[in-house]
Amino acid sequence: MRHLAEQFLVAFIPIFVAIDPIGLVAIFLGLGGRVELKRRRYEGTLGLLTGLAISVGFIFLGRLIFRALGITVADFQVAGGLILLGIAVRELLDLGSRDRYAGEDFGVVPLGMPLIAGPALLTALLILVDTVGVMFTLAALVVNLFLVWVGFRNADLFMRWVGRRGMSGVSKLISLLLAAIAVSLIRRGWQSA
Repeated sequence: MRHLAEQFLVAFIPIFVAIDPIGLVAIFLGLGGRVELKRRRYEGTLGLLTGLAISVGFIFLGRLIFRALGITVADFQVAGGLILLGIAVRELLDLGSRDRYAGEDFGVVPLGMPLIAGPALLTALLILVDTVGVMFTLAALVVNLFLVWVGFRNADLFMRWVGRRGMSGVSKLISLLLAAIAVSLIRRGWQSA
């Protein structure tokens, strides 16, 4: 039983860091801040379903796509790591506007892809399938997306409880962890190339 819990945590933690549920709640509020509650919840659910579909598709078709394009996991690790590092640096230094996609229809793009199912998550999923297997990876993905759903459902309450500064601080910490994961991906990709 302990081994199963460890395998699940090995999959859960990188996916949690890659998805960044707390940072996503802040972005979700930024994207849907001017949208009525019912519409915002609909867009949040649509974003989660989009992220789930893309992630599951990538788990099962990622290797096939790689073979068709002639790229390796090491190539993807380096490319994904560089993109993640760029995203982490942008978030840490507050470069760019968070509400650049603001509008009524934000569920599929940008919320579902690339914010939920972005390069961080896709890279983590591909590596985790090799490390802990498909079942633990899928279970950790579903649990993380459930946490995001809970966050989206309670976004207003969460914002009042933590405050803007608290959410900003937690998001920065998660961005720092994302940068460390990015460097690790680049290193591992470079070493296995």
